[in-house]
Amino acid sequence: MGNPKAFLTIGRQEAGYRPIHDRIHDFGEVEQTLNSNDRRQQASRCMDCGVPFCHWACPLGNRPPEWNDAIYKGDWELAYQLMTETNDFPEFTGRICPALCEKACVLNLMNHEPTTIREDECAIAEHAFTENFIRPRHPERNGKRVAVIGAGPAGLSVTTQLNQRGYEVTVFEAREDAGGLLRYGIPNFKLNKAVIDRRMEVLKEEGIIFKYGVKVGYSSADTQAQIDGDFSNAKEQAYVDQLAQEYDAVVIATGTPTARDLKAPGRELKGVHFALEMLSQQNRVLAGQEFGKDDLVNAKGKDVLVIGGGDTGSDCIGTSHRQGCKSVTQIEIMPKPVEGPEDPNSPWPNWPRTLKTTSSHEEGCTRRWNMNTLEFIGKNGKLTGVRVQPINWKPNPEGGRPIMVEAGKPEVIKAELVLLAMGFLKPQHPELPANVFVTGDAERGASLVVRALADGRKTAADVDHFLTK
Repeated sequence: MGNPKAFLTIGRQEAGYRPIHDRIHDFGEVEQTLNSNDRRQQASRCMDCGVPFCHWACPLGNRPPEWNDAIYKGDWELAYQLMTETNDFPEFTGRICPALCEKACVLNLMNHEPTTIREDECAIAEHAFTENFIRPRHPERNGKRVAVIGAGPAGLSVTTQLNQRGYEVTVFEAREDAGGLLRYGIPNFKLNKAVIDRRMEVLKEEGIIFKYGVKVGYSSADTQAQIDGDFSNAKEQAYVDQLAQEYDAVVIATGTPTARDLKAPGRELKGVHFALEMLSQQNRVLAGQEFGKDDLVNAKGKDVLVIGGGDTGSDCIGTSHRQGCKSVTQIEIMPKPVEGPEDPNSPWPNWPRTLKTTSSHEEGCTRRWNMNTLEFIGKNGKLTGVRVQPINWKPNPEGGRPIMVEAGKPEVIKAELVLLAMGFLKPQHPELPANVFVTGDAERGASLVVRALADGRKTAADVDHFLTK
């Protein structure tokens, strides 16, 4: 490294967020950035460890010591080249990845001040676009064609990898544009959609074919056997078995579109919605799409209750504030995670399951744990509140899932809007032809964007092996 002792004299410096009073009035990205000199100083803190656990923790196998060294030495183009050997879309992961690598950083073990790997990654990607390091690549074609169903993170990953191997790739997407969860699930204040559009222009120039508004079924013999997804803008129909005959290989990368529901009494009341109903609609509104008053899911002037304590629930909180809600409460059925940087049950270099406070939580939110939802309450068909009850969990004497027990009297939380953010169901697939592959969340169930990208790269290698063996 250029400065092997920098970690001893330079502290961790994060770019931080825009002020709350400023950011809650728009959907611009909340995260700020450091100037190039400060970014180089942060990159110099990387210790170039003999055993770099950041490699181990990253699903993509990124190598931060190598490109951090390049940043420190001022060679941004080399840094980008090193980064894209393992990650095709660092501008995405540099914004939204939870940075498993940082929790596994040796500096995190030493003083809980890991290298700013994720921010460094984003800085490299932005520098590469600014300096025109990113140019379309046009590989020699091998004469074989692959169809990819779904233009989300896994689909885009497998697509760009196969395209660079010389395959002609056609992507079928049910929605009106590419990105999947990146475009229709993650709010603009975390990922500006212009970042996706910028990359899509590169992919199109590289010869990848995108067909939007195409819903896909499993079999043309059974028109009801649809692959789950958002078909509201779909105008065409295709089937996996037919595509498997028309193309040399087919990859299903449709994610986990089916949200976990809450079958409590009153679920049918107006005002109870899945989280992605709100999030995807808000992103479409920002893109210029219009919705009727009866179809609009909006928190303006309402008391909002978010059920579910994960990242999707956090995104609902931030979106509710920007829509002008009166208040936001978030409840979670599981116990409150341990506070502090260390988790005794998941020690370094594993990911610590500790309490996470996001930028959205900082904007204002009442958070409660060990709360079970009993009933949605309403008047004249409209939601007015939710009956909940404090609970505890006790060990199951037979093993397995702990047993839920009552821990207090039921109470009512006032709410005119409830957003269900309880995760997604793992898709089930029928028996598929030998040349059909499944990747990303469609295969493993809901997970991180970085894992979807890694799955896409692996599947591309599997497809290439299948077609060339």
